[in-house]
Amino acid sequence: MADPTTDTIVALSSGALPAGVAVLRVSGPHVRFVLETMCGEVPEPRTTALRSIRNRNGEMLDKGLVIYFQSPKSFTGEDCAEFQVHGGRAIVAALLSELAGLPNIRLAEPGEFTRRAFENGRMDLTEAEGLADLIAAQTEMQRRLAVAQADGGLTRLYAGWAHQLLHARALVEADLDFADEDDVPGSVADRVWSDLEALRDEMERHLAYAAIGERIRDGFKIVIVGPPNAGKSSLLNALASREVAIVSPEAGTTRDLISVDVDLGGYAASITDTAGIRATDHGIEREGIARAKKALMNADLVLNLSDNGAYIDDAPENIPHIYVGTKSDLIDNRSIKSDIAISVETGQGVDGLIALCKSKLSELANAPSMALPTRLRHRQHLTESLDYLERAVTGPGMPIELRSEDLRMSADALGRITGRVDVEDVLDVIFSSFCIGK
Repeated sequence: MADPTTDTIVALSSGALPAGVAVLRVSGPHVRFVLETMCGEVPEPRTTALRSIRNRNGEMLDKGLVIYFQSPKSFTGEDCAEFQVHGGRAIVAALLSELAGLPNIRLAEPGEFTRRAFENGRMDLTEAEGLADLIAAQTEMQRRLAVAQADGGLTRLYAGWAHQLLHARALVEADLDFADEDDVPGSVADRVWSDLEALRDEMERHLAYAAIGERIRDGFKIVIVGPPNAGKSSLLNALASREVAIVSPEAGTTRDLISVDVDLGGYAASITDTAGIRATDHGIEREGIARAKKALMNADLVLNLSDNGAYIDDAPENIPHIYVGTKSDLIDNRSIKSDIAISVETGQGVDGLIALCKSKLSELANAPSMALPTRLRHRQHLTESLDYLERAVTGPGMPIELRSEDLRMSADALGRITGRVDVEDVLDVIFSSFCIGK
């Protein structure tokens, strides 16, 4: 990536074209030059101004709203400008071409605006990741999770923990270095180590919710199982609101896993249709059944279907089940044990099943707040931090110097989550996932 202190970058930051309005964003040390060249003057900071936007030959390209954000009070922390213009493809192409043709101006790379915001201290890595998740959010719960993270929920939590570790380390080292001084408190063992044990317990509880954060962000896995012709593929099509799977009265039609991503009451979920589980000598069908059983082992929720009360019992008991009696328009399900009876043909009970699924997912997503770890790297660094803290807390036989060093390492591991310590190797991975213009 080019040197941000010399390059000024530009990109389309709004949605797909054509559109009613397009927003072009510019950031870097030459923003004032861009505004003077294309608009004739620099507007007052943070004030919307209607301007004619011209090329270097004085020809008008468009008329639109121009906003100047003076450093450091901008998204990136640099001088920034936004051009709000008509969203035609030709207009935007002409403006981008003209902007990128100016000296020291170039097109932005994916995530470069947000990376500059991070490098200039306008946000940390967890806030940047939350912003990326907010842009990508497709369900209400994904939005809530992303807002909490982008708004600094994890930042404040981890900064508070790091401060506690720093304070404890300072007391430990003061006790070590100045034990003979009258103005230094006595032994810190009882006070510091008991506080650190409480911090360890708090961090352990937080880490235990990592799976919930990842599931809300990435989607819950719902697996539909049942014997052949129990209505599994019909239910998948109904939940997806489109024809995803082939429906046939012939038993064994579904031979492989078929998955579709849906929004179930605000929760992202991947629903998987599976082969009907039964005894069979057919090789391909046996493989499909084996895959169905494997999918069951990784499910967050199982929809166990039957039209006669004979449910599949291969799934682990610790995975939540909803027992669904099917074909209620054709069969009297009152005598069949089930959590809910449905008819995909008439729609009876389908909305109730969706509500039941949402209730189960809400139970699985139960957490004290939405400030949750959402990524594998969060979990890894939290685990590393906890390991060092555990060693410091439970090592009274170790030299105090080593226990103090463990506290420093614990704080450093937390710092790698937010990007305050030694994260250069992960920056390209994180910011390359952003769209261009963000």
